[in-house]
Amino acid sequence: MSRYTGPSWKISRRLGISLSSTGKELSRRPYAPGDHGQNNRRKLSEYGLQLREKQKLRMMYGMSERQFANLFARAGKIREGRHGDNFMVLLERRLDNLVYRLGLATTRRQARQLVNHGHITVNGKRVDIPSYEVSVGDVISLRERSKELKVVKEALEAVVGRPAYVSFDDNKLEGSLVRLPQRDELEAEIDESLIVEYYNKL
Repeated sequence: MSRYTGPSWKISRRLGISLSSTGKELSRRPYAPGDHGQNNRRKLSEYGLQLREKQKLRMMYGMSERQFANLFARAGKIREGRHGDNFMVLLERRLDNLVYRLGLATTRRQARQLVNHGHITVNGKRVDIPSYEVSVGDVISLRERSKELKVVKEALEAVVGRPAYVSFDDNKLEGSLVRLPQRDELEAEIDESLIVEYYNKL
């Protein structure tokens, strides 16, 4: 299955989570889309709950099913820590996600576009692969000609705060991953244990 590129608000309402991180999708219509969305009170099965949790996290990071499953398998090969925690950390180390975390983009979708179009460098070298895995200490920056982009300026003006595991230099417009994140610093609305159960049953 390829990466979903359709309306994000529709998916946000179906899964009950704000993919834009603004909450606007759910503020006006906090129920699933469609004729029966408002009246659908059907209780999900155990499998349904696990599947929905997996879909929430996959859509949040904008990944294809194959990418997501492969990364989950990689997390299981890390000897230290819990499988679910390691998986969340690997997701957080994606370049498009860190561009978003640094405030260079307002959404992960926008961050992915910046990376795809060659506006981002890692340690001075242009990287156009959104799934590129950033290591601790790597410096993420904008190409010199990209620092005047309107979307970047607007994103930086809208920044309220950044996670403690990244640092950012407002003058140089560059930042880095200073350490690996702890689980309690990541998405609180995700129950990764349900995702582990989902894949363990396959």
